[in-house]
Amino acid sequence: MTSGSASDTSSLHAVQIAIEQYGDASTLRLREATLPAPAAGEVRIRHTALGVNFVDIYHRTGLYRLPELPAVLGVEAAGVIDAIGAGVESLHPGQRVAYAGPPVGSYASVRNIPADRVLPLPDDIGDDTAASLLLRGITAHMLCSYVYPVKAGDTVLIHAAAGGLGLVVAQWAKALGARVIGTVGSVAKAELAKEHGLDEAILYREQDFVTEIQALTHGRGVDYAIDGIGGKTLIETLGTVRPFGMVASIGQVSGDPGPIDLSLLGPARSIALSRPSIFRFVADPARYREGGLATFQRLRSGLKAKIGAVLPLTQAAEAQRRLETGETSGSILLRP
Repeated sequence: MTSGSASDTSSLHAVQIAIEQYGDASTLRLREATLPAPAAGEVRIRHTALGVNFVDIYHRTGLYRLPELPAVLGVEAAGVIDAIGAGVESLHPGQRVAYAGPPVGSYASVRNIPADRVLPLPDDIGDDTAASLLLRGITAHMLCSYVYPVKAGDTVLIHAAAGGLGLVVAQWAKALGARVIGTVGSVAKAELAKEHGLDEAILYREQDFVTEIQALTHGRGVDYAIDGIGGKTLIETLGTVRPFGMVASIGQVSGDPGPIDLSLLGPARSIALSRPSIFRFVADPARYREGGLATFQRLRSGLKAKIGAVLPLTQAAEAQRRLETGETSGSILLRP
């Protein structure tokens, strides 16, 4: 085979999880499809592990509209290149790779994807590890380097600190020298989060996190708060941040907080509110690769992947249900 030439012109059978309409987990459908050979600039990947993320649920419900329906869900996976399309120079069949971000379509046994969305996997990083936290690692890099450059001595608040993203961001911020405070739903989750870098845990079901933050910071407030819960929690989080600090709103598990009155940000509080999009971040190829390489480096430096559950691809609906209800800690993987 010569470099840049198509390696396989045959079609291939694929098993996929798709939706034909927006709705609850019952809209997920198992289907079989014939996958064409990769087009020019594409590679075909046989998946070994698929990441499950909250954005998959947002896509399923229509909160984040997809380009068209029906659509195969999923934005993160690891696997092995099975074939390459014409013009692909930097990748080859048999190579282990991973990817995170759009275009959707990872809930499948095999898929075609643009080669520029694929990151070669180093030998010392496993498929499951990559599929469980590549998107979260790039998100942590975005949050801690671009949205608010976290530095030694900062105090950072992370909501849902025992979740898949929370565990990664807690470790990331800790590695940068920050004091990390997190909200969790149980004592068990508090212990898990502390094993992953959390300094103090607040049991939000039993304690008022705003009051606890003020006590833990002696009334100063945190430098930076990261909220993926949304709704009432986001509004309350504004009261935990020091003057000229930052709140990053990165999700809305509990609902849209609605229009936010600017008076809630200042002048008395004088804080900044950011609404960063990881998909917008990874749309830039340079930032995407930078974030991926930063994640690989953090893994080599001790970043731990916590996989809370591994389910067959056919149980994608159950995986999403567990994620929605907060039944698991860490990441959920699907196995083709």
